Amino acid sequence: MDERYNRIVRNEEFNRLLDEIEALEADRIYCRHGLEHLLDVARISYIQVLEDGLDYDKNILYAAALLHDIGRAAEYRDAGSHDEAGAVIAEGILRDCGYAESEIQMIQEAIRGHGEERGSGLAALLHRSDKASRMCFRCKAADTCKWKVKNEGIEK
Repeated sequence: MDERYNRIVRNEEFNRLLDEIEALEADRIYCRHGLEHLLDVARISYIQVLEDGLDYDKNILYAAALLHDIGRAAEYRDAGSHDEAGAVIAEGILRDCGYAESEIQMIQEAIRGHGEERGSGLAALLHRSDKASRMCFRCKAADTCKWKVKNEGIEK
């Protein structure tokens, strides 16, 4: 079984950026965007694919989920939205990890669109999974959070 998405987790640039994001969010009282979150989004996305009978390759799905917030450090440095920055950054990481050009483009589109409430396809799946990964009902900062989602429980 070809599990290219595992290459992403070992990729030097991915880990450098993840370390930078974690350092920038060290004092953050709201949800963070570390590896735990990225894997939560990947796993929730995969569960949704299985439950709904959707046709997404696991390598594409996990790659998109692992990279969907990789542009956060750029956003924190006021270099634009994390969606666009992440899509640009993802290209090099995906190439290094053996993804084909068509796969890279699909993943970049999903990263660019994952923040949109009314996206479609893989971007919409990432958006739903990103929201479902947050346990607002257990968060001490929920009252001041800008997120509109205040999950009542753990169901999607």
